[in-house]
Amino acid sequence: MARSAITAFALLVAAGFAGCAATARSEEPATPQLMTYSDTSPAYRLYPGDTVEVSIYSAPELSRTIAIGPDGRIALPLIEPVRAADRTAEELEAALVAAYAPYLQAPEIDVAPRSFGSRQVFVGGEVARPGIYEMPASIDAFQAVALAGGFLSSARRGEVVLLSRAEGETHVRELDLSNSALRAGLPGLAPLSRYDVVYVPRSRVSQVGLFMQQYIRDALPVQFSFYYDLNGDRNN
Repeated sequence: MARSAITAFALLVAAGFAGCAATARSEEPATPQLMTYSDTSPAYRLYPGDTVEVSIYSAPELSRTIAIGPDGRIALPLIEPVRAADRTAEELEAALVAAYAPYLQAPEIDVAPRSFGSRQVFVGGEVARPGIYEMPASIDAFQAVALAGGFLSSARRGEVVLLSRAEGETHVRELDLSNSALRAGLPGLAPLSRYDVVYVPRSRVSQVGLFMQQYIRDALPVQFSFYYDLNGDRNN
């Protein structure tokens, strides 16, 4: 794909976008495969709106059950707010131990998620019902398309775009959800994260800028504060 076209796509994404209004006849919705789990599945990363129980065994009076704020942080006694969003429970435990080390001798801390905020994903482009969907469970991009009514006959299923945020960075990937990939078991698909964007193009990804400008820009209620392209370049 031409770098200039990819750059145009990335700049349109960086502007932010909100709900797709395009409508069209759908083909028969695809049936999603069951998500499988294993010991190698990635650990859940916390998000704003989740609630965690922080148990401080060396100072029980400091323990709290607390919601992660919109800024991604939690506020606990004695210490400055600590970022919890985009961390696993174990990573948050380590951050809290470090934060409490100047105040407590050998702090022993446990973090346990107790409830989870809204888990929405965005599906747009050549699907039957573009829009915002609540994930009923851990699903992948193919299952998200199924939630949106399946692919239209005009979809380029081998060039689906996934925008996701992980470990403090936003990434753009191209996924193969074609029939041949489906027959092979859709190798390499991972569970979606909250606020991921699945976009199914009608034309080649290198030509997708026009659709992005007409239907997606200023539509979805999320902002992407970085510049990205499909070659992996990222700048603040």
